[in-house]
Amino acid sequence: MLINFPNIDEVAKPHLRGGEKDTMMKKVEFGPSRVMTIRLVPGASIGEHTHEEDCEVFYFLSGCGKCLYDGKWEPVEPGTAHYCPKGHSHSLVNSGDEDLVLFAAVIAQ
Repeated sequence: MLINFPNIDEVAKPHLRGGEKDTMMKKVEFGPSRVMTIRLVPGASIGEHTHEEDCEVFYFLSGCGKCLYDGKWEPVEPGTAHYCPKGHSHSLVNSGDEDLVLFAAVIAQ
């Protein structure tokens, strides 16, 4: 199945999971699983949350930021990936001065 993200409308999710500013998202859902591109403007964040029923992978395309994973901050930049397995928590912050853009997949387990 081909997913053509340029043809998907970008939608704003204000204060996603209690985060700051808007999370801009292009999303395709497959039942409880989903794939998406995410764009955070400088200072935007996705609030800390626990993956109770699924896991999530981020692959960073541009910009820089940091992930909080199980209480520890990890820097992220283009070419790095972040994995949050089922039962663990994370959040994401754009700590840079340009948009933080990533591909994300939430996989039901």
